[in-house]
Amino acid sequence: MKINRFFAKDMRQAIQKVREALGPDAVILSNKAVEGGVELVAAIDYDESSVVAAAVDSSSQPEISKASPGIVADVTKNRALNRSQPSIKQSITDQSQAPSKPNVEWSQDPILVEMRQEMQALRRMMENELSELTWHNMGEHKPNTQELLRRLMNMGLSPDICRDAVSKLDDVDNIDQAWRKLLNNLASELPIAGEDILEQGGAIAIVGPTGVGKTTTVAKLAARFCLCHGSRNVALITTDNFRIGAREQLNTYARILDVPVRSAGSADELNSALNAFCDKRLILIDTAGMSQRDVQLSEQLSMLKAGNQPVRSFLALPATTQQVSLEQAIKAFSTVHIDACILTKMDEAASIGNILSAVIRSGLPVAFTTDGQKVPEDIQLARPHSLISHAAALSQETTGTQDDEFMALALGGIRVHAHV
Repeated sequence: MKINRFFAKDMRQAIQKVREALGPDAVILSNKAVEGGVELVAAIDYDESSVVAAAVDSSSQPEISKASPGIVADVTKNRALNRSQPSIKQSITDQSQAPSKPNVEWSQDPILVEMRQEMQALRRMMENELSELTWHNMGEHKPNTQELLRRLMNMGLSPDICRDAVSKLDDVDNIDQAWRKLLNNLASELPIAGEDILEQGGAIAIVGPTGVGKTTTVAKLAARFCLCHGSRNVALITTDNFRIGAREQLNTYARILDVPVRSAGSADELNSALNAFCDKRLILIDTAGMSQRDVQLSEQLSMLKAGNQPVRSFLALPATTQQVSLEQAIKAFSTVHIDACILTKMDEAASIGNILSAVIRSGLPVAFTTDGQKVPEDIQLARPHSLISHAAALSQETTGTQDDEFMALALGGIRVHAHV
């Protein structure tokens, strides 16, 4: 066994000296901060019993007897820690395979943790610098591609959708033609439910988070169906026992439309109401609005699945909500099968790229859009080209554009195909 003491300005250089002097199988016995840097004590062909014996009788091991008393003291002090210390080769070159032992690892040393954090920060800085270089290089060699990406980002679409859309273009020499083709391709990727989704009739529940306009949407759908098929073919049910005035609001709409309405606070009551309206072509169910994080959400949604009659579910999503919250809502409400979604509050949104990105990512078909409080005027069938054109028009109304630094960081060092 051979024990050496190493000095360096920082931990990285000290470990490098250990590797060069003793090889990758060396074991770190101790480390401490000293004036001007750090000090490591390392050993090769390390055997714990030999070190303990050396601490008792230094004459039995010539190598250790030549070392200073501080080394022996450090070895004795750290004998418990050494049991769990992997070799440099295991700790540095193979960190992805963490040991299964619950003991403390030498890599958890505060100095090494700080070193890893510095390396991660350096890596992020280098990635940001490379992203900016790539973005500026694109501006010099492919200005049309850069301009198309900037326009898409100004629409509020997520960076990954922008990258994919531009990468599918064959030619961007004529930027106006390329832009029209780009918008057409985006429209083809937008999932749409179709025109007959409401005409199929049956029981339809409008679900969604709080404050998204579910009750008003129920009234709009009911009025739309009444205009085509008469009020005798429509009935309303509310399961909202939480919001003050929810029943009264739906009752008001029911009186105006001259359609029957019932309340249901449990699965049995919902079954009873559905059976009572079995002669109706369309039954619309207004549900209680709950956050995707509400612990009672699963209980409310399970009520829709517990009935004897099948119930389709439409998810109401507000265009004024951030994309990450929209995606969380889609995931949370997917515990019941969601047949389609309704995009609400389109008139209040400064940008709809966030909600378009959410539905493109999830593949959830869009059935209707709403853009006001008027019943039934402010509800329309979802049209893909209309939605994309509206998103592009809103982006032109926005003052200013995203700066180059933001674009470079958001797109993350995009690599556009050579033919673009």
